Amino acid sequence: MLDTREASAGAVLTVDLDAIRANYRLLRDRLGGTACAGVVKADAYGLGASRVAPALAAEGCRHFFVAHLDEAIALRPHLPDDADLFVLHGVMPGVEADCVAHRVIPVLNSLPQIDAWTGLSRSLGRRLPAILQVDTGMSRLGLSAPEMELLAADPARLDGIDLRFVMSHLACAEQQTHGMNAEQLARFREARARLPAAPGCFANSSGIFLGPDYHFDLARPGAALYGVAPVAGAPNPMRGVVRLQGRVIQVRDVEAGARVGYGGTWTAPGPARIATVSVGYADGYLRSLGNRGAAWRGGARLPVVGVVSMDTVTLDVSALGDQTLAPGSMVDLIGEHNPVDAVAEAAGTIGYEILTSLGGRYFRHYLGG
Repeated sequence: MLDTREASAGAVLTVDLDAIRANYRLLRDRLGGTACAGVVKADAYGLGASRVAPALAAEGCRHFFVAHLDEAIALRPHLPDDADLFVLHGVMPGVEADCVAHRVIPVLNSLPQIDAWTGLSRSLGRRLPAILQVDTGMSRLGLSAPEMELLAADPARLDGIDLRFVMSHLACAEQQTHGMNAEQLARFREARARLPAAPGCFANSSGIFLGPDYHFDLARPGAALYGVAPVAGAPNPMRGVVRLQGRVIQVRDVEAGARVGYGGTWTAPGPARIATVSVGYADGYLRSLGNRGAAWRGGARLPVVGVVSMDTVTLDVSALGDQTLAPGSMVDLIGEHNPVDAVAEAAGTIGYEILTSLGGRYFRHYLGG
């Protein structure tokens, strides 16, 4: 029997946990002996960390990364006791003890974060685990070159820290021939040589495909787990994870010259059939997809016509001919014919933004896991 919540929902988002597990296995196998983490920040890229993380754990994943401490605290009950949970943004001043209480390991990105963590270590009388991040050219997070000089000259600042990994982040790894990849690799090796011996963590999703030189001891894929292509311009080896189906609210026939949507940005070149679908930019279907995106019904492409509204999008469904498309019918906004990366290209963005924008009004199905 159809769930009444699903029947009344404007759209249905299906998340294939078995596909996520298959993507994890592919990445882990490509890494050989290097451990493979799972990045589940931003609620597992919008797909539900409390469902995704246990699926990854079932494949043997024991290293998980989130961005914020509150994400980590919410996720901890859903992980095995032996799983490590890392916070990429480190620990904010004054809440260091919360990390210890919830068994969360910070990524230390600056000398003040290091000093606060070692201070807590001294007050507790025991070593505390942490990752140390160094900036190798992205200029976003991690120890800057001047901070590295200060730390190298005074390594005792790390006393009291159980240094689990030294890490950095690649800026251009999806472009395999970009010169910055080799530059960052050289800087990472140099930084590790100047720090106390610790395992290395360097490769993101795309970095895994740069080869063994970039793998070190732990890789931390994110987007590739969720089906986003890891290498620009190359066939995507990852399985699709999400299907977004929007529900038709109304269908109408219009004459040549009829205008559609706010601003009248699309004019029917001839008689056309227009379907209004209950998904809009409030649901994360980006406004930039107006007059550029498309939905699919079976094998028929149904272009978005007019701008995307807050709660609705309009499609030219003339290609369906006499096929019935009635209120309550579903069309695919993301799926087999229009994967996340294709939707992102039409929107002028990246798959990461498409996934993390998916809204909370969808009825959600989880498959497998």
